[in-house]
Amino acid sequence: MSEPFDLEADRLREECGVFGILGHPQAAALTALGLHALQHRGQEAAGIVVFDGERFHSERRLGLVGDHFSSAAAIERLPGSAAVGHVRYATTGATILRNVQPLFAELAAGGLAVAHNGNLTNGLTLRRELIADGAICQSTSDTEVVLLLAARSRKRHIVDRFIEALHDIEGAYALVALTNNKLIGARDPLGIRPLVLGELDGCPILASETCALDILGAKFVRDVENGEVVVIEQGRVTSLKPFAPRPARPCIFEYIYFARPDSVVHGRSVYDARKAMGAQLAREAPALADVVVPIPDSGVPAALGYAQALKIPFELGIIRNHYVGRTFIQPTQAIRESGVKLKHNANRAVIEGKRIVLIDDSIVRGTTSVKIVQMMRESGAREVHFRISSPPIAHPDFYGIDTPERDKLLAARMSLEEMREFIGADSLAFLTVDGIYRAMGYSGRNSAAPQFTDHCFTGDYPTPLADLELERRGRGMLAEAS
Repeated sequence: MSEPFDLEADRLREECGVFGILGHPQAAALTALGLHALQHRGQEAAGIVVFDGERFHSERRLGLVGDHFSSAAAIERLPGSAAVGHVRYATTGATILRNVQPLFAELAAGGLAVAHNGNLTNGLTLRRELIADGAICQSTSDTEVVLLLAARSRKRHIVDRFIEALHDIEGAYALVALTNNKLIGARDPLGIRPLVLGELDGCPILASETCALDILGAKFVRDVENGEVVVIEQGRVTSLKPFAPRPARPCIFEYIYFARPDSVVHGRSVYDARKAMGAQLAREAPALADVVVPIPDSGVPAALGYAQALKIPFELGIIRNHYVGRTFIQPTQAIRESGVKLKHNANRAVIEGKRIVLIDDSIVRGTTSVKIVQMMRESGAREVHFRISSPPIAHPDFYGIDTPERDKLLAARMSLEEMREFIGADSLAFLTVDGIYRAMGYSGRNSAAPQFTDHCFTGDYPTPLADLELERRGRGMLAEAS
């Protein structure tokens, strides 16, 4: 069966988004709005947990925020002045209701709701150990490990239990947790995943990105630092540093693709960073062309930077239909096979007879790159040059980005010329690793102390990968047994 052309099918998938607010009478409604702003980080599920001074209330649903949390009735089911929320794209655990976050548990020290962005690289290992010790798991999400570890702790206070759990986990995490009287935020020691602190009407807010503050008219206060735990109670913010200091290494893909372009991550405008990547790409890999065409939507800022640097006209040569959802019914098999473009279509008026440069943020499997080039040629492009505003993705991710196994990554299987031939472009070039650092304001990548988590390009994983080793040992034992 022929599939409809969908540029989203071969992209890196977003991770998750988290939000929390304490002390506001409209906590649930504000959390729903914050999650709307973070919807780009996950579209599979959404959830909100609130505390009304006596008990916790939870609403967790599969689907988009607007499908479940936009009505007055939905908000009325979530009374209270403290809330945490989550939008999810699954990287561990199936897309089923019991995996939807925030996850909640009653502990000896009180109730604890946890929302997580990232991925624990020893989550499976810890889970097996906890189950062997008698723990009962209600989900298949690695986030539940944090609750189980906190429950097992012998510490008296819930914040101490939470911090003790953090000492056992590895990988990438930005956590927002809600107790009976506290809002807690935490980032992993390297700060791989983002988390910001804001304020609205004197009420503290935690969120994955600043765009979630903007939608509320809230004030940005500061980034939560790498390895920091912030404890918020009665409007006071206490900063705890339970880990030995380490240089921050935020994920470079927040700037390349994941964060919204109107967000500011670690003091850098995401939009400006993407334009700078496009300009650096123009310096490294210019093309003789008539027009620069972005792959919508994330390729737009980089394409602007590329076009401005080379003084080539920028045109929207691919138009995206934003109103086609996942449940769109395709009328007939004949229409499917005809190549009708449900989500994206070529703008022939600016392509026909032109030498074009296509700008995209990344190539993963490369299957849709083939279709993009084919679409451009069918629309009359005279030449099609492909430029990518990040280095080749040659290594999988284990920190919350849904990437294929290494043998499915195009750049891990092919040389540059083989990739160019595979996608059918007249030329192909990627931004270099040093180039992406230069676009971010550095002189290049310092291999001894890189400033970002860039393992997808370099294979330099900044934390242990216990679950991967466990999986490899399991495969080895199966091979020996056979």
